[in-house]
Amino acid sequence: MKICIYGAGAIGGYLGVQLARAGVDVSLVARGAHLAAMRANGLKLLIGDEERVVHPRCTDDPSELGPQDFVIICLKAHSITGVLEQMQPLLGPQTRIVTAVNGIPYWYFYKHGGALEGSTLESIDPGGRQWRELTPQRAIGCIVYPATEIEAPGVIRHVYGDRFPLGEPSGEITEDVQRLSEVFTRAGMQAPVLDRIRDEIWLKLWGNVCLNPVSALTHATLDVICSDPPTRALSKAIMLEAQAIAESFGVKFRVDVDRRIEGARKVGAHKTSMLQDLERSRPMEIDPLVTVVQEMGRLTRIPTPSLDAVLALVAQRAKIAGLYDGTVLPAPEAKIPAVA
Repeated sequence: MKICIYGAGAIGGYLGVQLARAGVDVSLVARGAHLAAMRANGLKLLIGDEERVVHPRCTDDPSELGPQDFVIICLKAHSITGVLEQMQPLLGPQTRIVTAVNGIPYWYFYKHGGALEGSTLESIDPGGRQWRELTPQRAIGCIVYPATEIEAPGVIRHVYGDRFPLGEPSGEITEDVQRLSEVFTRAGMQAPVLDRIRDEIWLKLWGNVCLNPVSALTHATLDVICSDPPTRALSKAIMLEAQAIAESFGVKFRVDVDRRIEGARKVGAHKTSMLQDLERSRPMEIDPLVTVVQEMGRLTRIPTPSLDAVLALVAQRAKIAGLYDGTVLPAPEAKIPAVA
């Protein structure tokens, strides 16, 4: 089995080490100082006091690798469209694409059913290019729960977690998704195969849609946001708006909103990925985590006033920092009741 990890950063590097140690023929696509360090010294993973080093094939030119059985995309979601041409040499007739990204994936409405079957979402897939060039038929969904970080070029530190739930857009338990789950399990990770992968996508996005932008605006950690009554209330309001949208698509939430917020609070003094990106001057994942929910709200005509307000603020904050160049739609004008 040949697996290419496209975007061997914190999560991709963690996967690369684990899969290589399990004997998988794994290749990593990376760039810059991180790639140079991996080529020179191997890829190092720090888990507690343990140090794991592997020497997988690493490149910034995917054409060197040839067609793969699986391509695991570990890029930030807003970066995918920019590398579609470079990915093509990796795609053979049977290649499956595993979307290990935050937020709503490009294939969301494939095998979805209903009025929006086959629709694309402009905020995450401009012009529908991912849909056309990667094709939804190749897609396998993957939710990323571990927390990892690049401690230095070529060095990944594992913070917590090992779960990567997988699922076909159709809900079928296919041979491909079972094979991938078995490989992940052999590599020391949990990869349950789900027949309702969209439920799990929304469960993770449910927290990201509010906690990420609120943290970027306030610079507060999860424990503070979820404990302080005003920011907890704002987060809950955004989550309820997102829940209404998701449930209109048939999504089922296995926990209620207060339990989801409480789970985030118990993570402790953790900085969200969006706050980390702001502090490190990296492009911020506003569209796949927040704008896309607003877009889906417009499609379903479900109002999102709390989300609209926070999205407008965080987008402007990111633009001032030079970390976002997207377009956010203004919220609908409020109707002021007439005075008798």
